[in-house]
Amino acid sequence: MTMQRWEPFRELLSLRNAMDRLFEDSFVRPSRLWTELGARDLPLDMYQTDESVVVKAALPGVKPENVDISITGEVLTIRGEYKEDEVSDDRYICRERRPGTFSRSVSLPVPIQNDKAEAAYENGILTLTLPKAETIKPRQIKIRAGSVIEGKKG
Repeated sequence: MTMQRWEPFRELLSLRNAMDRLFEDSFVRPSRLWTELGARDLPLDMYQTDESVVVKAALPGVKPENVDISITGEVLTIRGEYKEDEVSDDRYICRERRPGTFSRSVSLPVPIQNDKAEAAYENGILTLTLPKAETIKPRQIKIRAGSVIEGKKG
């Protein structure tokens, strides 16, 4: 039998951690509840280059024709549907991928050119390339050595 030092605050901390997890799961991150109701989270990455905003979304097992992409103002929305497999329910041993719809809307960080947007789908990853509007693209101004701007002499 091993002796263990009694720490009265340890039990209080574990109770607090349990309560924090309860509230976090219920109110802050209701992912389990939403998944059971049919809504799906769509994991995505978004980054920007000098020329465009790039969005990558994981859509394993989804056919491109089952995905709808729209841009309204500065909000990108990706909607789609996971289709039912051709396996009867009584044959499943484990089933974690459920059929149903998903949707994800994100605010774009900058205005883009909707008419020049491109979408590619490869190996379950949807890649959107959204060119930035001309007004916000960075512009380099070259300095000419030894020249004076007309009308101003130093």
